[in-house]
Order: sequence, then C-alpha cells, then structure tokens
Amino acid sequence: MGIVREPKGVDFIIQSPPLTKEEQKEISEFIKLRKQQRIAEQKTKRTKRVITSKTKD
Repeated sequence: MGIVREPKGVDFIIQSPPLTKEEQKEISEFIKLRKQQRIAEQKTKRTKRVITSKTKD
C-alpha cells in the first residue's frame, strides 16, 4: 500500500457529524467497562501459583 496524496486543487476533509449526548454516554460507558476488564485481566495474569511437591509414602 502506498501513501495517498491529495491531487492539486482537491482537499480531503473528513468531518463526522457531532455526537448526541446519548452516544457520548454510551461510548463513555463502553470505555469504562473495557478499562475494568483490562485491569481484571492484568490482575489474573500477575497471580502466582504455589506448587507444592508431593512425597511418595
């Protein structure tokens, strides 16, 4: 893939419509939940297991 260049005399301007209050709230909730999930995943990864050796009788 190459670099996309603007032709002379043409401007590529991408402007999305503004978000509604409801959309902003949904996005914020999603981000908050995802951060909590990542923190929980990191905590489980850091947990160390203690392995005890079994002796034969």
